[in-house]
Amino acid sequence: MALSVFVTPKNDVYVAGYDVKPMRSVAILWKNGAEKYLTDGSGFSEANSVFVENDNVYVVGRESNRAILWKNGAAQSLTDGKYNACALSVYVSDNDVYIAGREQNELGNNVAKLWKNGVEQSLTDGTFNASALSVHVSGNNVYVVGYEENTEGKSIAKVWKNETVQNLTDGSYFNAKANHVFVLNDDVYIAGYEFVTSWRSVSKVWKNGTVQNLTDGTARAAAYSVYVRDNDVYVVGDERNDDGIYVVKLWKNGIARSLSSGERDAMAFSVFVK
Repeated sequence: MALSVFVTPKNDVYVAGYDVKPMRSVAILWKNGAEKYLTDGSGFSEANSVFVENDNVYVVGRESNRAILWKNGAAQSLTDGKYNACALSVYVSDNDVYIAGREQNELGNNVAKLWKNGVEQSLTDGTFNASALSVHVSGNNVYVVGYEENTEGKSIAKVWKNETVQNLTDGSYFNAKANHVFVLNDDVYIAGYEFVTSWRSVSKVWKNGTVQNLTDGTARAAAYSVYVRDNDVYVVGDERNDDGIYVVKLWKNGIARSLSSGERDAMAFSVFVK
C-alpha cells in the first residue's frame, strides 16, 4: 500500500508505504518505481510519510511497536518500545526534522506527539485517545493536525499552531479527523472528514478555519491530503458509490473528478503537485 508521495526538483518520485506478507508487513520506499525494503521483513513494519531535503531522504513509520525515522535508510527509534507508537508524518525545515504521530500511555490511550530532532512533545494529556496525523512548518510556525476524542468518545478534528490548539469540529455529529495540513503564504489548508451518521461522512477542506464540504454526506467519504499550487487547491480522498465501492476522488478547487472506475475498492492518501 502506498501512503505518501514526494517529488524533488530533479523530478525524482519517492513513495512510502508497505507490502503485506503472510503474518507481517514490510516498510518500503520506492524511488522512481524501484523498491527498497527499510526493514528485514521479519516482523511488522510500515512507512507512512516521506520528505526529501538536500538529497537526504526522510521516511517515518513504525517497526513492531516503535515509532521510527529512517534517514537515508538508517533507522532511528523515536520511542523505546514500552508502549505502542507510530510516526505518521515528517517535515524538514532548516535542517530541523519534525515528526507527527502518537504513542500509547500507561492507561492504553493514544497521546498525540510531535518530535523535533528526536525530542518529543506531547500535544494532548492522555486522558482521551488522540493522534497527530500531519505536520507542516512555515517560517517560525509549526502546524500539526489530527484528532482527540471527547468525553462521549467522539473524535474532534484539531489543529495545533505552536502548541495552541483549535477545534475544527465540535462533536455535534460523530467522529471527525483532520488528516493533512499544507501551508502557503500564511494560508492554512487542512483536509479531513466528519461523519454525519454512523455510516455516512463528508469530505472537507478547511482554509484558515473556514470549512468547505467537498461531498454532500449521502455516502461515506474522506479527504486525506491537500496541496496548493498557483492558487489551485488539490485534495484527494475517496467516496463510496451506489454499489458500496470506494472510488478515488481528486477535487480541484472543489470540483470532483473520479480517478478509479468504481469496479473495485480504491483509495488515494497523498497528493503532490509539480
